[in-house]
Amino acid sequence: MPATKTNVASGQTGAMIQQAVGVFHVAMQRNTTLNRLTGKMPTIESAIAGVKRQSKPTMPIVRAEDLSKNKGDEITFHLDNPISGYPIMGGEYAEGRGVGMSFSEDRMRINQARFPVDMGNTMTQIRSPYDLRRLGRPKAQQLMNDYLDQSTLVHLAGARGYHDNKIEWRVPLASHPRFAEIMVNRVKAPTKNRHLVAAAGSVSEPVNNAGELTIATTDLFNMTIVDALRSWMDQITLPPPPVEFDGDQAATDSPIRVALVSPAQYSGFATDPNFRTYQANAMQRARLAKDHPLFLGDVGLWNGILIVKMPKPIRFYAGDTMQICASYTTETETSVIIPASFGTTFAVDRAILLGGQALVQAFGKSEHSGMPFFWSEVTADHGDKMEILIGAILGMSKVRFAVDAGESAPIITDHGVTVLDTAVKIIKARG
Repeated sequence: MPATKTNVASGQTGAMIQQAVGVFHVAMQRNTTLNRLTGKMPTIESAIAGVKRQSKPTMPIVRAEDLSKNKGDEITFHLDNPISGYPIMGGEYAEGRGVGMSFSEDRMRINQARFPVDMGNTMTQIRSPYDLRRLGRPKAQQLMNDYLDQSTLVHLAGARGYHDNKIEWRVPLASHPRFAEIMVNRVKAPTKNRHLVAAAGSVSEPVNNAGELTIATTDLFNMTIVDALRSWMDQITLPPPPVEFDGDQAATDSPIRVALVSPAQYSGFATDPNFRTYQANAMQRARLAKDHPLFLGDVGLWNGILIVKMPKPIRFYAGDTMQICASYTTETETSVIIPASFGTTFAVDRAILLGGQALVQAFGKSEHSGMPFFWSEVTADHGDKMEILIGAILGMSKVRFAVDAGESAPIITDHGVTVLDTAVKIIKARG
């Protein structure tokens, strides 16, 4: 009898669990920028001993694996709001004057996502010079990996944008009828206190000028804007918390935030005369962070901000609609239009500044495998036709709270993520 083409036969006892573990491991270890923004998970042994299956909370993406038997598709996470007050001095009466505590919460859902791949029929297998089953699994895995990364990017950005090379995107435009279903949780426009726009060498909150976003084609991403971004962080109340890499010796003395920038924004940064210095800064800082892989590749470090090229741009062309929050105290979104003056040679790209706990990524447990991921092969027509499928049960959402900052009303705040919109020069029009 000829050898089977797969390591684990589709009908073998335990095949689903073995394949699901493998596919989950590959997805979690994928060598992508967005995956590097997640800390390490505790070991299975730690989970058995009672340690929560949640990745490091000081990284931008917090990953939670629900391996329990609890039912339900909704997850709640909580924030202990900061408190303020002045000391009671000398012999003043302190009893009954304690500062009150307040707590906020947010919810997110998980859902099942699946990618089937058609392997053809018996004659297709015979005629093809390729082992279709062997090629099919990595293709399905890549589809799922792309979906994970792109969903993460869209949720962090608070917008899908309009860049749409369809063969590369697993997340459709927001106008697509299945967009909300595919994203699982609502894509939330940036809160007012976490949305910045480049403006004449500085940064400011978005301005609605008679329905148009106030921005010029000269408001490009450069080191002056990075300095302005750092100055903004140093002056606001409760800035995004710093990112702490595993084993980082300088985490306290030299805190870092991570800025994901589009390829076009990065190109402007890379042409700066001091670009090599920024790269050298990143390499030097990497040594203190045990050479964390996020410091490798297309990165630079300046003024406490690690600038990293993101895989896909979140882009708005002239005439496109952008959602903004006009109030600090509500999540109500309004629309602005990208100026027509941008024409076909300029667009607006969104950079994403990340601190700790920017996004929660949750995984459920499939009843098929007992793991968040599962793998399936099915035949039809008396064994003549075959289809393979990769699936996952997951959901993600920005960490957003109504923060009691001592004002008259709580401030709606994206906890660990801020976006920055700048003009970019594009090589061709939309499409």
